[in-house]
Amino acid sequence: MKSLLLLCSLLLSPLLIVAQSTTVTTDQWLLSPGVIGTLILIGIVLIVGILIVFYRIDAFVHQLRKKNSQEKDTEFTQTLYSLKTQEIDEILEARKKALSYSLTGAELGSEVEVMDKKGLVGKVTDNPNNPLFDEKQQAKLRLDVSPELRKIVIWYLGAATFWLVFGTSIGQYLGMKFFWPDMESISWLGFGRLRPVHTNTVFWGWSSMAMIGLGYFVIARTSNTRIFSYKMAWYGWVLINLTVVLGNIALMSGVNNGGGEYREYIWPIMILFMIALILTFINFYKTVARRTIKDIYISNWFILAALGWTIILSVIGYLPFFQNGLGETVIQGYYMHMGVGMWFMTFTLGLVYYYLPASLNKPIYSYSLGVLAFWTQMLFYTMIGTHHFVFSPLPWWLQTIAIVFSMGMFIPVIAGTTNFLMTMRGSWSHISKSYVLPFFLVGAIFYFVGSGQGSFQAFRFTNFLWHFTDFNVAHSHMTMYGIVAFFLWASFYAIMPKLTGKEPPQILVGAHFWMAFVGLFSYMISLMVGGTEKGLSWIDNRPFIESVTLMAPYWVWRAVGGSMMLISHIIFAINFIIIVRARPSNTPIAPTETSDNSNTKLYGHV
Repeated sequence: MKSLLLLCSLLLSPLLIVAQSTTVTTDQWLLSPGVIGTLILIGIVLIVGILIVFYRIDAFVHQLRKKNSQEKDTEFTQTLYSLKTQEIDEILEARKKALSYSLTGAELGSEVEVMDKKGLVGKVTDNPNNPLFDEKQQAKLRLDVSPELRKIVIWYLGAATFWLVFGTSIGQYLGMKFFWPDMESISWLGFGRLRPVHTNTVFWGWSSMAMIGLGYFVIARTSNTRIFSYKMAWYGWVLINLTVVLGNIALMSGVNNGGGEYREYIWPIMILFMIALILTFINFYKTVARRTIKDIYISNWFILAALGWTIILSVIGYLPFFQNGLGETVIQGYYMHMGVGMWFMTFTLGLVYYYLPASLNKPIYSYSLGVLAFWTQMLFYTMIGTHHFVFSPLPWWLQTIAIVFSMGMFIPVIAGTTNFLMTMRGSWSHISKSYVLPFFLVGAIFYFVGSGQGSFQAFRFTNFLWHFTDFNVAHSHMTMYGIVAFFLWASFYAIMPKLTGKEPPQILVGAHFWMAFVGLFSYMISLMVGGTEKGLSWIDNRPFIESVTLMAPYWVWRAVGGSMMLISHIIFAINFIIIVRARPSNTPIAPTETSDNSNTKLYGHV
């Protein structure tokens, strides 16, 4: 045993010596594995954007050709009207002779018997009206859900839409203050007070409300039963909105829990959100417990786990114990990263496992990959919060564990991304038909790129280079916006038209998609480049003010990208109003939510 321990120590000693080297220079920084990996990931996003543009241009060209064909038909009709009677008689006579002609039957074949010796032919037909491959058309159906469930989903998403526009308006205002700091001098509009208003509003008001609202439909649908208590759902709606309203008033008044990012709301206010989470968890759990089918669908695993983890997280984050000195730093890293990964990311992935296959009318590619992604997410994500404090006074071994587990996150990320992309396989034509699949595709790509970039950034050199710079702001928007927001929008456009029977204009949905995507890309690229220059400036020990002035042009591009994102959110709000404003009575209805004792089967993807 002693010899084994000695051998392990000898093998690990070079790694430990290298790992604890704190001499950092900017020499050959571009050759760092984390930097190279990040550049490759950003290239993937660019390629996907180009492919989506190609598909949409192809669809536009097809529509243009169809329009030209219709114009030619119209022109031909007008030509016929202009013909004289004698000319028409000559054309009809020629046509009559053509109709009397018949084929012999041997023009394209022979009397030789057809034999398929190698078994290559799978299907033969001589009926031109029965093609070998029938392309699925988009079905315009209104799902027959209970009025209570429809109302819950609409009101949750309505509140989420309001908080999205409000929260990102605050964010755009703050972005302008970077290059126009003297635009106002009112205390409650200062950057220090409004920045947490922006983050907490989009966290708890927009993302959380949208997730729970979409989750209510998933829980009912995949359990094939009614929601356990609609009263609990309304209590949760009131409490979450009350949390955001009171929390923002307190923040703008200078009353905050100043110890940590994303937990600026004081505990008497945040406890309302915790109560809402507990009520939602009970409601979801009871609904799943009284399901009328045997299996628990993978979406419910993710959703219930997200609620359970976040209740625990809220308690730990706000307990007064261990909230002093470095203990508070450890808790802050745990709370901040677990909030993003175990609440927003885990819950949203649960939604994707339902809405993606449902929108494509096909099963999820692999249930086993979903289970692998779930359990590895539970394993690795809980230990990576400390990678925000590399080179801090925290124990070196704790930092190393966070880095190792950050690399372990590639397992659930690759499993989940593979599952989503393989589910989309064979359905790429949907990109040219609607924007539901493009939203899902961008979300899936950013899930891989944003999560992978976070793992690369956990490396010691890249952490030293990028952390505490504007690069970290770009990373947070890659994840919370590129992944969570795009997945939520995809789910919204997949289900809301079916709940109300009202489709939004595709031109507005397209404007929402492109303004959000291009805005996000310009936002994150500008901050990534500027953040890298700022980090290099710090490493070279140049004056701090130099790192501030060099960011000026990048902050302008940040505001430009933020403006496009805000406009996309306003367009999204308009689309929401269009969808819920009226419900046509002649839209076909498809059954969905059932009573407790019904044996109605679900879609084939459960």
